[in-house]
Amino acid sequence: MSVKIRKSLVASALVGAVALTSSNVMADPLKDIHNVEGQTIKAAQKSQNKIDNVFEQTVELKAEYDSTVNQTEILKVYNDHLARLVADQNAGIESLNKQIKEIDTTKRNVVPLMYRMIDTLEQFIKADVPFDTEKRLDRVEKLRELMTNASVTTSEKYRQVLEAYLTEKDYSTVVTATQGALNLDGRDITVDFGRVGRIAYVAQSLDLKNAWVWNNSTKQWDKLGDEYLSPVTDLIRMARKQKALDLVKLPIFGAE
Repeated sequence: MSVKIRKSLVASALVGAVALTSSNVMADPLKDIHNVEGQTIKAAQKSQNKIDNVFEQTVELKAEYDSTVNQTEILKVYNDHLARLVADQNAGIESLNKQIKEIDTTKRNVVPLMYRMIDTLEQFIKADVPFDTEKRLDRVEKLRELMTNASVTTSEKYRQVLEAYLTEKDYSTVVTATQGALNLDGRDITVDFGRVGRIAYVAQSLDLKNAWVWNNSTKQWDKLGDEYLSPVTDLIRMARKQKALDLVKLPIFGAE
């Protein structure tokens, strides 16, 4: 083989080697690129997963925050409501304490008043027309006993004192007739008593032949003339519902 041919073969061999080397060099960078790209995709997926997790956590935190804010607003409204209730209760307690103090003061004032009322009632009965005197004075005595009874409240004592006054008031509006003894000149005689409120208090013997009227100024019974016999009889019968109510002529005396 000639020198020229050998040179040509060497050149061909060198070209082939270069070509092979060039092919290997080109193949390795592509593989690296693919590897890098795969790693980049995996890293991107991993990052995306992290992002998704963070987003989900953010959404959950946002929901929890909104819930907390709502609860806070609700609690604020409720606390404001409780504060108003407490303020109202405190005002009520203050008012009750004030009323209790006023009640204590009223009790201290009303007790002496009741004693004065009882004394005044007794004085009035003694100065009044003398009908049912014993029963009326007995009522006064029971009121005095009531005042010293610790088991009876002040309000109940006051109620009963007022009730006694109302009973005395009612005596002024009725027409009544009773039978009893009338003491005249040291002796008792049985008579019929007739009363028109407190303005007329008369008595008549059972034989209808004598009549008397109570003179509250002189505190004694005055004998009536015969002209009053029939009116007194009529009054007694009307009081006993034996005769229809009608006008009668009577002498008038009352408590001064």
